[in-house]
Amino acid sequence: MALLITQLIYGANYSFTKVVMPEFIQPFGFIMVRVIGGLVLFFITSFFVKEKIDRKDWWRLVGLAFFGVALNQLLFYKGLNLSSPINASIMMISNPIIVLVLMAFIAKERISGRKVFGILLGVAGALTLLLVNKNFSFGTSSLGGDTLILINSASWAIYTILVKPMMQKYSTVTILKWAFLFGLVFISPVSYPEFKQINWQSFPINVWLCVSFVVICTTFVAYLLNTYALRELSPSVVSIYIYLQPFLASLIAIGLGQDQLDPIKVTSGLLIIAGVALVTLQSDSKKVPVGKD
Repeated sequence: MALLITQLIYGANYSFTKVVMPEFIQPFGFIMVRVIGGLVLFFITSFFVKEKIDRKDWWRLVGLAFFGVALNQLLFYKGLNLSSPINASIMMISNPIIVLVLMAFIAKERISGRKVFGILLGVAGALTLLLVNKNFSFGTSSLGGDTLILINSASWAIYTILVKPMMQKYSTVTILKWAFLFGLVFISPVSYPEFKQINWQSFPINVWLCVSFVVICTTFVAYLLNTYALRELSPSVVSIYIYLQPFLASLIAIGLGQDQLDPIKVTSGLLIIAGVALVTLQSDSKKVPVGKD
């Protein structure tokens, strides 16, 4: 459930973000808004959780801040500004594949045929759903942005692997509180020049709503739920849920009367669901011990 809610948020995030930038906030300035907002919310929440960090784990928290907060957001927002929501969605399809490869080399996780087949089904379903969109195009104009989002996908994959062992020792809020604090240190030299240029008085109500959604939902809630899910699920299982983003977005559009159900959407949805099920319900996956609440 945590992952399903996360994917609903991420699916909506592309469009909400494009409303705000670059017209009202430049990409790097928006990242600083996100990180400061998320940091405040995580510190407020942490008042209910008192934990001491082992000295040897501080460097791992710095790594989480670099890959999961700073590099992840800097590359994504700059890439999205130079590309389009549909292209960004397609680039992020690489994430489960990168996670699977990294888990094999770093964590020595066995790559089963069932898991590979599940990821391929998810790729096929997501691509089928995304490629029928008439706004999709690869070209020299979006190449730079598409490349940045691809690297962002790899950065997030590294974060999911690094955070996994930390989830067995500390609460989600404690990890994210420090990750966002160190992340703010990393992004400040790059983001502050654009942050100080923000003209807050020029924001209409719809822009304020979009900024609020990105800070509260995409930053605070999504990070919280996604990191929490890694406590009990492997990174490869968590990552494949990204394929649900285009499927859930289509369902929302159909429910709002903005789209219609057709054979392509049905076929794509079945492929995605089957792929997620194969990876999630692997019979040979080991039970992960439950950590702290």
